[in-house]
Amino acid sequence: MKKRLAILGSTGSIGTQALEVIDRYPGRFEITVLTANNNVKLLIQQAIKYQPAEVVIANESKFGELSGALSGYPVRVYSGYEAVEKVVQNENIDMVLSALVGYSGLMPAISAIKSGKDIALANKESLVIAGELITKMASEKNVLLIPVDSEHSAVFQCLAGELNAIEKIYLTASGGPFLEKNNDFLKNVSSGEALKHPNWDMGAKISIDSATLMNKGLEAIEARWLFNLEPTQIEVIVHPQSIVHSLVQFEDGSIKAQMGLPDMKLPILYAFSYPERLKTDFPRFSFTDYPSLTFEAPDTDRFKNLELAYEAMYAGGTMPCVMNAANEVAVEAFLGSRAGFLDIPLIVEKTMRKVSLVRQPSLDDYRESDREARLYAEEVIGNLNR
Repeated sequence: MKKRLAILGSTGSIGTQALEVIDRYPGRFEITVLTANNNVKLLIQQAIKYQPAEVVIANESKFGELSGALSGYPVRVYSGYEAVEKVVQNENIDMVLSALVGYSGLMPAISAIKSGKDIALANKESLVIAGELITKMASEKNVLLIPVDSEHSAVFQCLAGELNAIEKIYLTASGGPFLEKNNDFLKNVSSGEALKHPNWDMGAKISIDSATLMNKGLEAIEARWLFNLEPTQIEVIVHPQSIVHSLVQFEDGSIKAQMGLPDMKLPILYAFSYPERLKTDFPRFSFTDYPSLTFEAPDTDRFKNLELAYEAMYAGGTMPCVMNAANEVAVEAFLGSRAGFLDIPLIVEKTMRKVSLVRQPSLDDYRESDREARLYAEEVIGNLNR
């Protein structure tokens, strides 16, 4: 029987790669839902090709174009963020791939879990914002949270079949495009330079997060909740070759690593097919092509976002939510040339110092913290050049 999939964020980097994976296994998977935020033209092409039961465009102004283009097809068309939350509850879905960007992935993930759908999780921000709430809900609903990020997929794979306690995990970071650059260089970098990741083909937001090392901070918080760890059990190490995707150290001191060429299609396929491993024709790693694999500690003086993320993780409560909101606003400002590269951690830190911490938050507290943090971050940006 085919596994029925909802692809949230089908026009983004992860979404389009997921569809490429699905194309390779026509007898294994069926697409029942596609959603996109704004790229209506690509969504139309995808909907015509795959003819899912439902299609959603979050940008309501694009609904007319979408519905008109699909009027002759057996596809139900909706618009708005609430429609995304609603369609994931449909009975014709076995697994939801959450490939949405940032805070927008939170409520659809919660909605899918409430309706008992397994989640292939590429939206790390959901667990950054409300990890304790989501993992508790998933446990109560007996829902699988299978990570799609290469680092968390690596840890997940290393733990397959293990009954032994984790002592520590190591999340590897490429270091991004500015690993060897100093602050004099960083203060003048353009968004175009920051988007040029040396190893991975990713969307704009995650590419900037990788350049600032915030992405690794978000991943550390995500790992805490996915694998039920304390912050002290999560260490980030810089590995420029991106071959070792992460490592798990057990209580006897032994370490398992998951390795492979940097290709997001592998963790996507593993999440879709788990617990099976499906045969692929993807390029194979060769040790002779990589005679030297190197590792080093991250420089949090130059890349302060990683330190701020750990600070938020230790603080707990709503602080990771505040940090994430400020970072989303700061990255958007950088991409829009309203802030410099080194302004990003400044905006995040100022917002974290300003917005109050709620230690035992409800869902409403997360919403309010996100709102307050975005407003204050915009205020900080407005004052940057005064």
